[in-house]
Amino acid sequence: MVSVPGIPIVLTAPLSEIIDNAGFFIQMSLASIPAKMEWIIDWKYPDWRRVAAEDDGSARVAPAGLRVLEEVLGREFGCDKVVVCYPEQLPSFLGPQTRVVAISAHNPLGTTFAAGVYASIFGSSREPANSVYARKIFETVRNHPHRKNFKVVLGGPGSWQIGETDTQDRFGIDCVVDGRAEAAETIELFYRIMNGEEIPRQLAARHPNDLARLVIPRRRTSFGVIEMTTGCGRRCSFCQPDLNPRLSFPKDEIMKAVAGNVAAGNRQISLATEDMFVWRTDEAGLPFFVPNRRELLDLFQSIAAFPGVEHVTLSHCTIAPALVDPNLIAALSQFLLDRSPIRMKAISTHPEGRALSPLIGIETGSVRMAKKIMAGKALPFDIEHWPHIVLEGLEILNRNNWFPVATLIVGSPDETDADSMETLDMLYEAERRGLHCLWVPSIFTPFVRTRMEKTDGVRETRQLTKLQWQVIMKAWRMTSDIGLQSTFGKFSFGVGSLVLWATRLRRLNGPNFTWPLLQFSRLLPENLLHRTGRLYSGKPMPRITRDELIRTVRPGWQEKIAEAQSEGFGAAAAS
Repeated sequence: MVSVPGIPIVLTAPLSEIIDNAGFFIQMSLASIPAKMEWIIDWKYPDWRRVAAEDDGSARVAPAGLRVLEEVLGREFGCDKVVVCYPEQLPSFLGPQTRVVAISAHNPLGTTFAAGVYASIFGSSREPANSVYARKIFETVRNHPHRKNFKVVLGGPGSWQIGETDTQDRFGIDCVVDGRAEAAETIELFYRIMNGEEIPRQLAARHPNDLARLVIPRRRTSFGVIEMTTGCGRRCSFCQPDLNPRLSFPKDEIMKAVAGNVAAGNRQISLATEDMFVWRTDEAGLPFFVPNRRELLDLFQSIAAFPGVEHVTLSHCTIAPALVDPNLIAALSQFLLDRSPIRMKAISTHPEGRALSPLIGIETGSVRMAKKIMAGKALPFDIEHWPHIVLEGLEILNRNNWFPVATLIVGSPDETDADSMETLDMLYEAERRGLHCLWVPSIFTPFVRTRMEKTDGVRETRQLTKLQWQVIMKAWRMTSDIGLQSTFGKFSFGVGSLVLWATRLRRLNGPNFTWPLLQFSRLLPENLLHRTGRLYSGKPMPRITRDELIRTVRPGWQEKIAEAQSEGFGAAAAS
């Protein structure tokens, strides 16, 4: 443990974000549930706060972004001048020689898509657990006796929340950085701090366009996260990461990071990406919407077979590539399912009930809204067929035991009841066809540096229409059906839902919430709610098969798809 003088550069993050001992889904829950409901996690996982530090007190595991910054600053100032630590170890590393404390935060004010609905629905829109733990760090650092000697820098995916709300002084933050650790602007900022020079209150750090300037750290990261790509190329109007250049990290660098994680005791590897299917498409001369099957299979096979790797989890992807290349999904399943830590025994056909659950942005079933906010998400297909792309894609994924975490955006600007009804049509049709995924509805949040940053959607849950509430509750009901198999379990769940409604939720969320909540509770037959007109029942959708959808692709793109398969990117790799 470091003595009183302190380390010049100290890096940290909120406890709920820096650890991985509690498991991926617990960390996701902490990002969304209101702090007042944290007792549920404490009850089920009482030891989640117990972290194991290295002998010198530094963090044994840390988010990939902090590890990148650690490596960048270690190169510039020397590794002995930089440390990553857990929040409770902060006092041991801060001292008169400390010059900067850099904090990474995902959700300091609780305004992400998920927190917007999962916390606010319980009446605590600004206080999900993640934001509480972020504020604890701010308070610890602000009240430190040597605070006058060092600057406080905030970065990470949620740093924009502080900058946009002008709350820097309130939380004792000297500079808010929006951008990557490898950016020239970020490096210059730390040099200015170390030299005692003035620094800006906010800094935009431009994303490097040169792959050689990007860093894959080889120290252990939370959940074994290793960056696979940057950018995406689909240009959804609400998305920040898609504004970054589309770059693919080379396999040899990824494998060195895999080796580093395993050597440090990590048994899980998760490749971070906005869309795993765009990896090395540019290098192969492929359109970004045609997966480079040969290299994808080679990469994931190498990771799954690496000595010491027990679990491999998937990050983000899009659903259209499943239609473009179903054989790729089948081939990946052959060796990734056995390495998946996720089990869904009620729906998986794997002998051990294992499943793969990448995060896929579905967002809406409305063609009108899809055209408006994410026209490129359907490529190479026309967005006009979006609900059918989703349904046919889910069928291919489910056939191979892929049950994705599928996000929906509720309350986008200009969303009408007709749009909500089209989304419900898609949900009910998925149910009729026996298709499964973990639906995750969220309330629209206008992120900065996106084409929708100046727009305004639903600000609070009481503004949601009954149909918007029905989208949320129908999605939640379909998701919970996967876990609730017994009649007693469903009954208990329903009674608990009604108790919450009667004691608290009806006042918070308004009258439009009542009937959708009854649908979610399962205490009244769903068809009764439909017949009495209390809820929309959804219209059956005609089936458009994969072959029919492929025929709608423009001829030049069809040729590219066929060419990719004939040149070794296709069917032969699945054997």
